[in-house]
Amino acid sequence: MSLPADVTFYLVASAAVILVGLAKGGFAGLGAAAIPLLALVMDPVSAAGMLLPILMAQDIVSVWAFRRSFDSRTLKLTLPGAVCGIFLGWWFAAVVNADAVRGLVGVIALAFGTYRLSPKISGLAQMKGPAPEWVGTLMGGVSGFTSQIAHAGGPPFQIWALSRNFPHLVFVGTSSIFFGIINWMKVPAYAALGQFNSQNMTLTAVFMPLALASTFAGVWLVKRVSPVRFNAIINLLMIGVGLELIRQAIW
Repeated sequence: MSLPADVTFYLVASAAVILVGLAKGGFAGLGAAAIPLLALVMDPVSAAGMLLPILMAQDIVSVWAFRRSFDSRTLKLTLPGAVCGIFLGWWFAAVVNADAVRGLVGVIALAFGTYRLSPKISGLAQMKGPAPEWVGTLMGGVSGFTSQIAHAGGPPFQIWALSRNFPHLVFVGTSSIFFGIINWMKVPAYAALGQFNSQNMTLTAVFMPLALASTFAGVWLVKRVSPVRFNAIINLLMIGVGLELIRQAIW
């Protein structure tokens, strides 16, 4: 087993882990940039496998912090769809090569970054008033698929959850519990893909302290800082990274 020796890898990976930590701490959506960033410096499926145990450890912090603020009906509607989405994501990663996965991660990053930055597009996607309940199951499925491929299930879930007009902490708490559950659901899929190998798990151990520290920082900051400007910067970064991943996949 040999770990990466390139300093650039550790800088990029650290940035990705911090983004996921802030997202788990309450800055919903930032984590969608993590796998696109990591895919610049390593195989995207390996990147997702390395990051999954970190996400699961961070889930403990975020679920505990927001355990009293969630909507149970949303979880009942979205989780069945997520199971189907995770299965489809596993199948896709199992049957295509790394460039195809990298290209899809790039498309997801480009689409989500554009969605968040464009008021017109996000306005069209968001429902006027509570969405029909079947939309919750559908968006749960889309979220499960994008989460399995790129740990980027946030935007589809948010389209549904935002239509419910939850108080901020209920929205954050419901998201935390939803993704805490589906991250456990993804374990068999990543095990089947062979991603819990010694190299990935060693990298997981290296970045775990930073991951937990950034999650606690997110929990503290989300109650004190407006994330709007920071989100805009991350979304621009996600668009740029998405375009670069698509270029790498094609050429």
